[in-house]
Amino acid sequence: MRQLVKVVGIGGSRRSGSRAERALRLVLDEAGRLGAETRLIPGADLVLPLFDPAGAERPAAVERLLAEVAAADGIVIASPVYHGGVTGLLKNALDHLEALRGDERPYLSGRAVGTLAVGAGWQGAMTTLSALRDTVHALRGWNTPLGVAVNTGVTGFSPDGACADPHIRSQLAIMAHQVVEFAVARRAPLTAERAEPALQAG
Repeated sequence: MRQLVKVVGIGGSRRSGSRAERALRLVLDEAGRLGAETRLIPGADLVLPLFDPAGAERPAAVERLLAEVAAADGIVIASPVYHGGVTGLLKNALDHLEALRGDERPYLSGRAVGTLAVGAGWQGAMTTLSALRDTVHALRGWNTPLGVAVNTGVTGFSPDGACADPHIRSQLAIMAHQVVEFAVARRAPLTAERAEPALQAG
């Protein structure tokens, strides 16, 4: 299948195979089935120095994060719930996106962003999801209509990453569709604009 757009998933837990990462992988898997090229940036790759607005040097890990985000047509961000909020690991990574302020598409501009929060209870999952959506808005991204809160007290994941809850599976799939559909629609006019000069020259 021809890959139409690129969707990048950013995970918020250092623990490999965490439930947040499993949920994120399900979204990316569905995006891949829809024809998107997908790339996962797991929590282990987000172990970055604390963001310093005055910092002149950027480590290779930060450059990789910035390059992946800059090249993405759509983004999916997942965070476990830490004391009712987003993990410090993930928040620090998102703070590093300040380096994209002068990019052709500053920060998350022009990209649909799906968000999901995973925690042992609805209260923490919902407050974390709300914080993620606020941060996406501040970074000029387009929040998908659906954000997903996963309560691990009632929703489980198998060791191979499958989700036992059909309702959550459906929500994750819907969010993937929203990210890809927005990215495809957004990219179509940009592709046409780039092709127009060549058509005129011919």
